[in-house]
Amino acid sequence: LSTGADPTSMLLRFAEERGKLDELGVISLGQGQGPKAIKMVDEGCKTGGWVLLQNCHLYKSFMPTLERMCENLEESNLIHRDFRLYLTSMPANYFPVPVLQNGIKLTIEPPRGFRANILRSFMTVTDEQLNDSSRPEVWKRVQFGLKFFHAVIQERRKFGPLGWNIRYEFNDSDLEASSTITLNMLELDGDVPWDTLLFVVGHINYGGRVTDDNDRKCLLAILEQYVTPHILEEGYSFS
Repeated sequence: LSTGADPTSMLLRFAEERGKLDELGVISLGQGQGPKAIKMVDEGCKTGGWVLLQNCHLYKSFMPTLERMCENLEESNLIHRDFRLYLTSMPANYFPVPVLQNGIKLTIEPPRGFRANILRSFMTVTDEQLNDSSRPEVWKRVQFGLKFFHAVIQERRKFGPLGWNIRYEFNDSDLEASSTITLNMLELDGDVPWDTLLFVVGHINYGGRVTDDNDRKCLLAILEQYVTPHILEEGYSFS
């Protein structure tokens, strides 16, 4: 992984395409999660389920166990043919080299540039999702605004203290959660709840990561340009 990358949603979509979503077990590694992870892998080997072990870099003491577990998987003839084990980790020198050598490796890097960031955000969006609202025109415009906002706050990190006083790890899960909540709120009767959207997206989804008061003010000021009733007007520009 790299900073700001979160492949979980991509794996969930892939599992849904393959009909394995109900058989996908997900666990975020950390202190005390080792026995649960081992049990989940053992069950997956028997039933043919998929297992995702997230953030391996956060559980250094479990890495030798993970290496032995993967070696046993390679030598065993009793593993279900549909079983898959997915691992995510930031670069770490204590991650088992044999696991890397014997597995299929994917590197997820953040997009370079503002345009690339927005394009990547739309890569996973289908026509069905764009029209999956009782107010499709409003939903499309607000969704574009959210993706534009997400790209802006990520790109600001490149400018160090000029962008943010503290470097925050905004990632794709923040955008996905904001989009889901926005879609649900648009399905409510009545006018679009702009103030509620600003609060939920700005103070909770993204603001939950922000610890500096001035950064929070900056974040909300930027968000008000994209989550606004003016976005529905023809000719409205973000700048």
